[in-house]
Amino acid sequence: MTDAMTTADISMEKVGGRTLRVARWRLDKPSDNAPILFFNGIGANIEAVAPLAGALSDRGFIMFDMPGVGKSPDPLVPYNPATMTWITAQLLDRFGLDEVDVMGISWGGAMAQHFALQYPGRTKRLVLVATSAGMLMMPGNPAALTKMANPRRYLDAKFMAQHFETLYGGALGDSSGKGGHMARLTPPSPRGYTYQLIAMLGWSSAPALPFMKKDTLILMGDEDQIVPLLNGKFLNMLIPNSELVVMEGGGHLFLLSHKEESIAAIRTFLDPPESTGSVVEHKRAA
Repeated sequence: MTDAMTTADISMEKVGGRTLRVARWRLDKPSDNAPILFFNGIGANIEAVAPLAGALSDRGFIMFDMPGVGKSPDPLVPYNPATMTWITAQLLDRFGLDEVDVMGISWGGAMAQHFALQYPGRTKRLVLVATSAGMLMMPGNPAALTKMANPRRYLDAKFMAQHFETLYGGALGDSSGKGGHMARLTPPSPRGYTYQLIAMLGWSSAPALPFMKKDTLILMGDEDQIVPLLNGKFLNMLIPNSELVVMEGGGHLFLLSHKEESIAAIRTFLDPPESTGSVVEHKRAA
């Protein structure tokens, strides 16, 4: 268990007919900042992103394991972004959260977009990490995509280690960040993983994004083999009040390999000294 997990409030919540394992940090503490609602990547459990919740220690943080992922029970029936964001809104009601900053990575970035579009009154700002507009995305490296779709990457440590750089980029190398990430992963169930894959079939946020007025930070890695940088530029073009920050040398897991830079970019966006209303693109060195 990570240090961040030791400070989390963990509970099983039955919401909208589904039972979800939910993690919460600091929701009971006074804060001038809106709490963060986080949507994880496909197949990833709460522990995988717990270090981020620990790093953003000046605000509340809530996230959950998707059905059949981590310790959330298997889903009985499939779901789609609309039904899962409806369930998420009910979960926020349960903990008295009226407005949140919404953040998502990869698959979870699509969920974050859908939540902001479906519940604009509950979304303060939006942070999109290594993600795309869905069906209209520029596809990544076929070698990485085929391994991403294979749940063996969670079940077989040797498979994950062998293909780690193809999947996530080489920036982590043999560092403790790589081993730490692998140690935090819990295999999703076959049904849970399959339902996550099919949930986004045919989904695209592109037609609606030009009408979304939320301030949005888009974080991308320029060496991402799964969600290429062009997808971030496409989102930046579509979302009116958006800012694109590119991590040089960053693969799909630049939140780990470029942790300090990523946290700094998120903090700068969530706590700006003054809002200028400008849309800019930054390049940050590795």
